[in-house]
Amino acid sequence: MKYSTVIFDFDSTLAKTNRLIFDSFQYITRKYLGIEYSDNDVINLFGPTEEEILRKMFPENADEVIEDYFEYYSKNHNVTEIYDGIKNLLEELKGNGTKLAIFTGKGRRATLISADYFAITVYFDLIISGDEVIKHKPSGEGITKILESLGTEPASTIMVGDSPVDLKSAREAGIDSASVLWDSYAKEELLNMNPKLCFPTVMELRNFLIN
Repeated sequence: MKYSTVIFDFDSTLAKTNRLIFDSFQYITRKYLGIEYSDNDVINLFGPTEEEILRKMFPENADEVIEDYFEYYSKNHNVTEIYDGIKNLLEELKGNGTKLAIFTGKGRRATLISADYFAITVYFDLIISGDEVIKHKPSGEGITKILESLGTEPASTIMVGDSPVDLKSAREAGIDSASVLWDSYAKEELLNMNPKLCFPTVMELRNFLIN
């Protein structure tokens, strides 16, 4: 095995969930603000967790809005899917003794809702969400937490993600990064950063990690 530890981003890396995220925020902005947010408007909110975003947007009734958001998010996973080959990849890595982690900007609540829906929570030794770091991506803080918690070395760890902030986080933490292109919403920006490792398909990533 090339790496003893593999860290995955969640959205657009493990599962196709951006449509649900867009729809959930758009549902909230229509209901509470009477405003139609575009997908790009929602993308521009990315960085903080869902709860942080909503508390800032709705300081007077944040708790109500947050519960409404997560009710919608939980009930509408019909628009999502796990990418072909991901479960097989996780099973193979786990079977080979690889330590697996998730480092995502999503809040823990949303991460667990989706990971449980796709029945992949069991594969991961550790999940670090946006709630559990002081500095969000592109900081490498979350990766450093994973290295310390799992007792693994940077040289034997790789971050798998679809976005420029995943690559920046990996570089800051001093680990390798696999940039995946099967559903990246910032593909051109990512490629302009000259990543050393790029994978258009899950199978190509699998062959690199396991063969």
